Amino acid sequence: MSTEWLVNARAAEVRMRFVTGDVSAREIAESSLARIEATDEGIGAFNQVTAELALASADRIDETRTAAVREGLDPAQALPPLAGVPVALKDNMNLIGTRTTCSSRILADYESVHDSTAARRLLDAGGILMGKCNMDEFAFGSSTENSAFRPTCNPWDLERVPGGSSGGSAACVSAGQVVVSLGSDTGGSVRQPGALTGTVAVKPTYGRVSRYGVVAFGSSLDQVGMFGRSVEDTALTLQAIAGHDPADATSVDLPVGDYVAAARCGAEQGIAGLRVGLVTDLLEAEGAAPEVISAVRAAADVFAKLGAEVGEVELPSTAHGLSAYYIIGPAEASSNLARFDGIRYGHRAAGAADVLELYTRSRSEGFGSEVIRRIMLGTYALSAGYYDAYYGKAQRARTLIKQDFAAAFERFDIILTPTSPTVAFRIGERIEDLMAMYLTDIYTIPVNLAGLPAMSVPAGLCPSSGMPIGVQLIASHFAEEQMFRAAAAYETAIGFDTSPPTR
Repeated sequence: MSTEWLVNARAAEVRMRFVTGDVSAREIAESSLARIEATDEGIGAFNQVTAELALASADRIDETRTAAVREGLDPAQALPPLAGVPVALKDNMNLIGTRTTCSSRILADYESVHDSTAARRLLDAGGILMGKCNMDEFAFGSSTENSAFRPTCNPWDLERVPGGSSGGSAACVSAGQVVVSLGSDTGGSVRQPGALTGTVAVKPTYGRVSRYGVVAFGSSLDQVGMFGRSVEDTALTLQAIAGHDPADATSVDLPVGDYVAAARCGAEQGIAGLRVGLVTDLLEAEGAAPEVISAVRAAADVFAKLGAEVGEVELPSTAHGLSAYYIIGPAEASSNLARFDGIRYGHRAAGAADVLELYTRSRSEGFGSEVIRRIMLGTYALSAGYYDAYYGKAQRARTLIKQDFAAAFERFDIILTPTSPTVAFRIGERIEDLMAMYLTDIYTIPVNLAGLPAMSVPAGLCPSSGMPIGVQLIASHFAEEQMFRAAAAYETAIGFDTSPPTR
């Protein structure tokens, strides 16, 4: 069966073609697998393609549809919201029957012994799992070049990065290999690759989606997010996986909004009266490309033409976001990664003479350079004599950032910023320039420090490079519905084609 229709299809279209009987779930899965086989050698989005799991799942979904028809039920009502939709997971999300490697040598052979809640809910919603996606090792990076296995390439230009750390999850959606995917976002690891690959990328409010079964980086910062080809794709996905989970102590027990209805409302009825604040001081950030700033200002003009009340706002404390993040994040990572010692989990060095040598060699052989760098930085920041000077001060800066956002949301419903300061850079261009690499998350990090929901929406192409540019929409805590409404209205107004020319 031809894969061409699936390459550009949205989630609702795939489901509708399946429930009407136009195509079977097995045919959809086979088309997705064929697309992965044809394109992934050059892209490198997947660490593991789960063909057997996908086809078995597709057959079960086909049987469910057949049973519904036999019983006289309407398949459109009887089948789950993502029935028949090909999906993928970042390789830090556990799922029984798959490896969970975090793109690290230390976990290269680790088989999941339990399911992450987000992955299980995605599959229970009818998604067909096509595989686990490449990432920066343990989510430490902004380009997916830090993977222990291979870098992932941007489908818009195979010589450029797809962003990170969820670069594989972004690339597989951009390349038309799957329709939606899950990633994790600690400092921008969903939104930044979304901007660089021309996909819609969402980070929900901290606590909105369960983190149970996701290998932790920074426990006060991590949140599961999603990629799609449209705002509605991501709304459908969040609708499927959001909600309280008793297994996650940080999961919030609040009602889940109707994100799909909000997106459709924005697309069909507009956003007249919505208050949108353009963050002017962040536009002066170091390394911001003029084309990106122009795209954000143009987006503000689009919102004004759509009837929104657009004004300017400043977030002065966010200037300290990068510094605070690179103390808090590594400190939490140092604690979270202590378990990977060659005894409890992970690669075990052979022939060690004693426990100290076993620890040292196992971790030195298993971890890459960026992981080692962040563990050492975090351990130092938490050590006696330095805790107050570094970690405590970073937490105080975090409080100021939260207060700035709270004040801004008294005036505005949505805050508008760039997502990434530049378009996708070339593979290898920044791998030795750590400051340039870390600055790629300068617009996204403050959102994680404040625990807010945000998303990146494609804003067009850079005139000089032809690469995608993303704008970031930030909402107040648990105000995802407003965010989806605004994003869908903007998406409809500009009509951006999320398909790379090579697709």
